[in-house]
Amino acid sequence: MSEKIVSSSPHIRSNVTTAKIMTDVVLALIPALIAATFYFGFRALYLTVISVAFCVLFEYLWQKALKKPLNVGDGTAVVTGVLLALNVPVTAPWWMLAVGALVAIIIIKQFFGGTGNNFMNPAMGARAFLLASWPVQMTLWSKPFTTGFTVDADIVSSATPLALMKTGEIASLPALSDVFWGNIAGCMGEVCVPALLIGFIYLLIKKVITPTIPLFYVGTVAVLSFIFKVDGMTGIDCALYSICSGGLLLGAIFMATDYTTSPIYFKGQIIMGIGCGAITFLIRRLGGYPEGVTYAILLMNIATPLIDKYVRPKKFGYVAQKGGAKNA
Repeated sequence: MSEKIVSSSPHIRSNVTTAKIMTDVVLALIPALIAATFYFGFRALYLTVISVAFCVLFEYLWQKALKKPLNVGDGTAVVTGVLLALNVPVTAPWWMLAVGALVAIIIIKQFFGGTGNNFMNPAMGARAFLLASWPVQMTLWSKPFTTGFTVDADIVSSATPLALMKTGEIASLPALSDVFWGNIAGCMGEVCVPALLIGFIYLLIKKVITPTIPLFYVGTVAVLSFIFKVDGMTGIDCALYSICSGGLLLGAIFMATDYTTSPIYFKGQIIMGIGCGAITFLIRRLGGYPEGVTYAILLMNIATPLIDKYVRPKKFGYVAQKGGAKNA
Protein backbone atom coordinates (compact mmCIF):
# COMPACT_ATOMS: atom_id res chain seq x y z
CA MET A 1 0.00 0.00 0.00
CA SER A 2 1.43 3.39 -0.97
CA GLU A 3 2.06 5.94 1.75
CA LYS A 4 0.52 9.37 1.62
CA ILE A 5 2.03 12.31 3.47
CA VAL A 6 -0.37 14.96 4.65
CA SER A 7 0.04 18.10 6.65
CA SER A 8 -0.24 18.15 10.42
CA SER A 9 -3.67 18.09 12.03
CA PRO A 10 -6.17 19.60 12.45
CA HIS A 11 -7.52 19.18 8.94
CA ILE A 12 -10.27 21.74 8.49
CA ARG A 13 -11.97 22.36 5.18
CA SER A 14 -13.09 25.93 4.59
CA ASN A 15 -13.99 28.09 1.62
CA VAL A 16 -12.48 31.14 3.33
CA THR A 17 -9.56 32.36 1.26
CA THR A 18 -7.08 35.19 1.63
CA ALA A 19 -8.76 36.98 -1.27
CA LYS A 20 -12.16 36.84 0.46
CA ILE A 21 -10.72 38.12 3.72
CA MET A 22 -8.92 40.98 1.99
CA THR A 23 -12.11 41.85 0.09
CA ASP A 24 -13.93 42.17 3.40
CA VAL A 25 -11.16 44.39 4.79
CA VAL A 26 -11.34 46.66 1.74
CA LEU A 27 -15.13 46.87 2.09
CA ALA A 28 -14.70 47.75 5.76
CA LEU A 29 -12.32 50.57 4.79
CA ILE A 30 -14.72 52.10 2.27
CA PRO A 31 -16.64 54.18 4.86
CA ALA A 32 -13.36 55.74 6.02
CA LEU A 33 -12.37 56.42 2.41
CA ILE A 34 -15.75 58.03 1.71
CA ALA A 35 -15.36 60.21 4.80
CA ALA A 36 -11.84 61.20 3.73
CA THR A 37 -13.12 62.17 0.28
CA PHE A 38 -15.99 64.15 1.81
CA TYR A 39 -13.75 66.12 4.19
CA PHE A 40 -10.62 66.51 2.07
CA GLY A 41 -11.92 66.37 -1.49
CA PHE A 42 -11.17 64.09 -4.42
CA ARG A 43 -7.44 64.40 -3.80
CA ALA A 44 -7.95 61.83 -1.02
CA LEU A 45 -9.35 59.36 -3.54
CA TYR A 46 -6.58 60.23 -6.00
CA LEU A 47 -3.83 59.50 -3.45
CA THR A 48 -5.51 56.23 -2.51
CA VAL A 49 -5.60 55.08 -6.13
CA ILE A 50 -1.93 56.04 -6.52
CA SER A 51 -0.99 54.10 -3.39
CA VAL A 52 -2.90 50.97 -4.37
CA ALA A 53 -1.59 51.07 -7.94
CA PHE A 54 2.04 51.26 -6.83
CA CYS A 55 1.60 48.54 -4.20
CA VAL A 56 0.09 46.15 -6.74
CA LEU A 57 2.69 47.10 -9.37
CA PHE A 58 5.67 46.55 -7.07
CA GLU A 59 4.34 43.20 -5.90
CA TYR A 60 3.76 42.08 -9.51
CA LEU A 61 7.19 43.22 -10.70
CA TRP A 62 8.98 41.56 -7.77
CA GLN A 63 7.25 38.22 -8.25
CA LYS A 64 7.71 38.40 -12.01
CA ALA A 65 11.41 39.28 -11.75
CA LEU A 66 12.13 36.47 -9.28
CA LYS A 67 9.89 34.04 -11.19
CA LYS A 68 7.71 33.44 -8.18
CA PRO A 69 4.04 32.42 -8.31
CA LEU A 70 1.92 35.48 -9.03
CA ASN A 71 -0.49 36.06 -6.16
CA VAL A 72 -1.27 39.73 -6.69
CA GLY A 73 -4.91 38.73 -6.91
CA ASP A 74 -5.06 37.77 -3.23
CA GLY A 75 -5.76 41.40 -2.38
CA THR A 76 -3.08 41.88 0.29
CA ALA A 77 -1.29 44.55 -1.77
CA VAL A 78 -4.58 46.38 -2.29
CA VAL A 79 -5.26 46.46 1.46
CA THR A 80 -1.73 47.70 2.13
CA GLY A 81 -2.19 50.44 -0.46
CA VAL A 82 -5.48 51.65 1.01
CA LEU A 83 -4.14 51.62 4.58
CA LEU A 84 -0.99 53.44 3.57
CA ALA A 85 -3.02 56.18 1.87
CA LEU A 86 -5.32 56.58 4.87
CA ASN A 87 -2.26 57.00 7.10
CA VAL A 88 -0.91 60.12 5.36
CA PRO A 89 -2.24 63.69 5.26
CA VAL A 90 -4.09 64.76 2.15
CA THR A 91 -1.31 67.30 1.54
CA ALA A 92 1.25 64.54 0.89
CA PRO A 93 2.76 64.57 -2.63
CA TRP A 94 1.94 61.57 -4.80
CA TRP A 95 5.56 60.42 -5.02
CA MET A 96 5.63 59.85 -1.25
CA LEU A 97 2.92 57.25 -1.68
CA ALA A 98 5.07 55.59 -4.36
CA VAL A 99 8.06 55.48 -2.02
CA GLY A 100 5.88 54.21 0.81
CA ALA A 101 4.49 51.48 -1.44
CA LEU A 102 8.04 50.42 -2.35
CA VAL A 103 9.05 50.17 1.31
CA ALA A 104 5.86 48.37 2.33
CA ILE A 105 5.76 45.80 -0.46
CA ILE A 106 9.41 45.14 -1.31
CA ILE A 107 11.39 45.80 1.88
CA ILE A 108 8.91 44.91 4.62
CA LYS A 109 6.89 42.23 2.84
CA GLN A 110 8.79 40.57 -0.01
CA PHE A 111 12.27 40.68 1.52
CA PHE A 112 10.93 38.45 4.29
CA GLY A 113 9.14 35.93 2.12
CA GLY A 114 5.94 37.60 0.96
CA THR A 115 2.41 37.26 2.25
CA GLY A 116 2.26 35.73 5.71
CA ASN A 117 5.96 36.14 6.46
CA ASN A 118 6.40 39.85 7.16
CA PHE A 119 7.43 40.63 10.74
CA MET A 120 5.59 43.96 10.92
CA ASN A 121 2.54 45.51 9.35
CA PRO A 122 3.66 46.80 5.92
CA ALA A 123 1.51 49.93 5.95
CA MET A 124 2.62 50.88 9.46
CA GLY A 125 6.25 50.22 8.66
CA ALA A 126 6.03 52.35 5.53
CA ARG A 127 4.36 55.17 7.46
CA ALA A 128 7.16 55.12 10.03
CA PHE A 129 9.70 55.32 7.19
CA LEU A 130 7.91 58.26 5.58
CA LEU A 131 7.57 60.03 8.92
CA ALA A 132 11.29 59.68 9.61
CA SER A 133 12.30 60.68 6.07
CA TRP A 134 9.91 63.56 5.41
CA PRO A 135 8.58 64.74 8.78
CA VAL A 136 7.43 68.12 7.48
CA GLN A 137 5.33 66.73 4.63
CA MET A 138 3.94 63.99 6.90
CA THR A 139 2.73 66.52 9.48
CA LEU A 140 1.38 69.21 7.18
CA TRP A 141 -2.27 69.02 8.12
CA SER A 142 -5.04 70.91 6.39
CA LYS A 143 -8.48 71.68 7.72
CA PRO A 144 -11.44 69.87 6.15
CA PHE A 145 -12.94 71.45 3.02
CA THR A 146 -9.80 73.53 2.37
CA THR A 147 -7.84 71.25 0.04
CA GLY A 148 -8.53 70.98 -3.65
CA PHE A 149 -7.34 68.33 -6.07
CA THR A 150 -3.91 69.94 -5.96
CA VAL A 151 -2.16 71.32 -2.89
CA ASP A 152 -1.43 75.03 -2.92
CA ALA A 153 2.10 76.05 -1.98
CA ASP A 154 0.83 78.57 0.56
CA ILE A 155 -1.45 76.17 2.43
CA VAL A 156 -1.56 76.86 6.15
CA SER A 157 -0.89 73.92 8.43
CA SER A 158 -3.51 73.26 11.09
CA ALA A 159 -2.78 71.65 14.46
CA THR A 160 -4.45 68.36 15.36
CA PRO A 161 -6.27 67.88 18.68
CA LEU A 162 -3.44 65.66 19.95
CA ALA A 163 -0.90 68.38 19.17
CA LEU A 164 -2.99 70.94 21.05
CA MET A 165 -3.27 68.61 24.05
CA LYS A 166 0.48 68.03 23.87
CA THR A 167 1.27 71.73 24.04
CA GLY A 168 -1.38 72.47 26.65
CA GLU A 169 -3.47 74.66 24.32
CA ILE A 170 -6.71 73.26 25.71
CA ALA A 171 -8.68 76.42 24.93
CA SER A 172 -8.01 75.90 21.21
CA LEU A 173 -9.35 72.34 21.11
CA PRO A 174 -12.23 71.81 18.66
CA ALA A 175 -15.57 70.67 20.00
CA LEU A 176 -15.73 66.98 20.83
CA SER A 177 -18.57 66.60 18.33
CA ASP A 178 -16.28 67.87 15.55
CA VAL A 179 -13.56 65.44 16.65
CA PHE A 180 -16.08 62.57 16.67
CA TRP A 181 -17.50 63.29 13.21
CA GLY A 182 -14.13 64.10 11.66
CA ASN A 183 -14.39 67.84 11.09
CA ILE A 184 -10.74 68.28 12.16
CA ALA A 185 -7.24 68.16 10.74
CA GLY A 186 -5.46 64.82 10.57
CA CYS A 187 -4.51 61.90 8.37
CA MET A 188 -7.11 61.05 5.76
CA GLY A 189 -8.42 57.89 7.35
CA GLU A 190 -8.25 58.67 11.04
CA VAL A 191 -10.59 61.60 11.44
CA CYS A 192 -14.13 60.15 11.23
CA VAL A 193 -14.98 57.89 14.17
CA PRO A 194 -18.39 56.64 12.87
CA ALA A 195 -16.82 55.56 9.57
CA LEU A 196 -14.18 53.53 11.40
CA LEU A 197 -16.75 51.98 13.74
CA ILE A 198 -18.89 50.91 10.78
CA GLY A 199 -15.86 49.11 9.38
CA PHE A 200 -15.17 47.55 12.78
CA ILE A 201 -18.71 46.21 13.11
CA TYR A 202 -18.59 44.84 9.56
CA LEU A 203 -15.36 42.94 10.25
CA LEU A 204 -16.85 41.52 13.44
CA ILE A 205 -20.01 40.38 11.66
CA LYS A 206 -17.95 38.75 8.91
CA LYS A 207 -15.72 37.20 11.61
CA VAL A 208 -12.61 38.56 9.94
CA ILE A 209 -11.29 39.84 13.28
CA THR A 210 -12.09 39.38 16.94
CA PRO A 211 -12.74 42.35 19.25
CA THR A 212 -10.00 41.43 21.73
CA ILE A 213 -7.07 43.53 20.49
CA PRO A 214 -9.08 46.65 19.53
CA LEU A 215 -11.03 46.71 22.82
CA PHE A 216 -7.99 46.21 25.04
CA TYR A 217 -5.96 48.66 22.96
CA VAL A 218 -8.52 51.45 23.04
CA GLY A 219 -9.53 50.60 26.60
CA THR A 220 -5.96 50.88 27.87
CA VAL A 221 -5.50 54.30 26.25
CA ALA A 222 -8.85 55.45 27.67
CA VAL A 223 -8.10 54.28 31.23
CA LEU A 224 -4.59 55.76 31.29
CA SER A 225 -5.82 59.05 29.79
CA PHE A 226 -8.60 59.20 32.39
CA ILE A 227 -6.22 58.59 35.30
CA PHE A 228 -3.36 60.75 34.05
CA LYS A 229 -5.41 63.55 32.54
CA VAL A 230 -4.02 66.61 30.81
CA ASP A 231 -3.96 69.74 32.94
CA GLY A 232 -7.10 71.76 32.38
CA MET A 233 -9.19 68.79 31.22
CA THR A 234 -11.48 66.43 33.09
CA GLY A 235 -10.65 62.74 33.05
CA ILE A 236 -13.66 61.94 30.87
CA ASP A 237 -12.86 64.63 28.33
CA CYS A 238 -9.22 63.60 28.19
CA ALA A 239 -10.18 59.98 27.60
CA LEU A 240 -12.73 60.83 24.90
CA TYR A 241 -10.40 63.17 23.03
CA SER A 242 -7.62 60.56 23.25
CA ILE A 243 -9.87 57.88 21.76
CA CYS A 244 -11.38 59.96 18.97
CA SER A 245 -8.20 61.82 17.96
CA GLY A 246 -5.25 60.57 15.96
CA GLY A 247 -4.86 57.12 14.48
CA LEU A 248 -5.94 55.10 17.51
CA LEU A 249 -9.12 53.59 16.08
CA LEU A 250 -7.69 53.13 12.58
CA GLY A 251 -4.64 51.37 13.99
CA ALA A 252 -6.51 49.30 16.58
CA ILE A 253 -9.13 48.02 14.13
CA PHE A 254 -7.23 47.54 10.90
CA MET A 255 -3.52 47.18 11.69
CA ALA A 256 -3.04 45.83 15.20
CA THR A 257 -5.33 42.94 14.19
CA ASP A 258 -3.23 41.93 11.18
CA TYR A 259 -3.12 38.11 11.14
CA THR A 260 0.58 37.82 10.37
CA THR A 261 1.87 40.29 12.95
CA SER A 262 -0.49 39.80 15.90
CA PRO A 263 -0.56 36.99 18.49
CA ILE A 264 -2.48 33.81 17.75
CA TYR A 265 -3.75 33.02 21.23
CA PHE A 266 -6.33 34.90 23.29
CA LYS A 267 -3.98 35.74 26.16
CA GLY A 268 -1.42 36.97 23.68
CA GLN A 269 -4.01 39.22 22.04
CA ILE A 270 -4.81 40.75 25.42
CA ILE A 271 -1.11 41.42 25.97
CA MET A 272 -0.89 42.90 22.46
CA GLY A 273 -3.80 45.25 23.10
CA ILE A 274 -2.60 46.40 26.50
CA GLY A 275 0.98 46.78 25.26
CA CYS A 276 -0.09 48.87 22.27
CA GLY A 277 -2.28 51.03 24.48
CA ALA A 278 0.42 51.63 27.09
CA ILE A 279 3.09 52.49 24.52
CA THR A 280 0.72 54.77 22.62
CA PHE A 281 -0.13 56.64 25.82
CA LEU A 282 3.50 56.97 26.88
CA ILE A 283 4.61 58.34 23.51
CA ARG A 284 1.68 60.74 23.35
CA ARG A 285 2.24 62.02 26.87
CA LEU A 286 6.02 61.84 27.35
CA GLY A 287 7.50 61.64 23.85
CA GLY A 288 8.38 64.45 21.50
CA TYR A 289 5.72 63.39 18.99
CA PRO A 290 2.01 63.85 19.80
CA GLU A 291 1.00 60.52 18.22
CA GLY A 292 2.26 57.08 19.19
CA VAL A 293 0.07 54.55 17.38
CA THR A 294 2.55 53.79 14.61
CA TYR A 295 5.48 52.97 16.87
CA ALA A 296 3.31 51.18 19.43
CA ILE A 297 1.99 48.73 16.85
CA LEU A 298 5.41 48.19 15.28
CA LEU A 299 7.05 47.48 18.65
CA MET A 300 4.34 44.99 19.58
CA ASN A 301 4.61 43.41 16.10
CA ILE A 302 8.25 42.70 16.86
CA ALA A 303 7.32 41.25 20.25
CA THR A 304 4.58 39.00 18.85
CA PRO A 305 6.72 35.83 18.37
CA LEU A 306 7.93 36.11 21.97
CA ILE A 307 4.39 36.65 23.24
CA ASP A 308 3.12 33.59 21.36
CA LYS A 309 5.98 31.53 22.76
CA TYR A 310 5.04 32.20 26.38
CA VAL A 311 1.25 32.06 26.10
CA ARG A 312 1.09 28.92 23.97
CA PRO A 313 -1.32 26.43 25.60
CA LYS A 314 0.31 23.34 27.09
CA LYS A 315 -0.18 20.04 25.33
CA PHE A 316 -2.76 17.72 26.84
CA GLY A 317 -0.98 15.43 29.29
CA TYR A 318 2.09 17.68 29.49
CA VAL A 319 3.48 17.61 33.04
CA ALA A 320 6.25 19.96 34.16
CA GLN A 321 8.82 18.58 36.64
CA LYS A 322 12.06 19.70 38.20
CA GLY A 323 14.94 19.59 35.77
CA GLY A 324 12.67 19.50 32.77
CA ALA A 325 9.31 18.20 31.66
CA LYS A 326 7.88 15.00 30.34
CA ASN A 327 4.67 13.69 28.91
CA ALA A 328 2.27 12.05 31.30
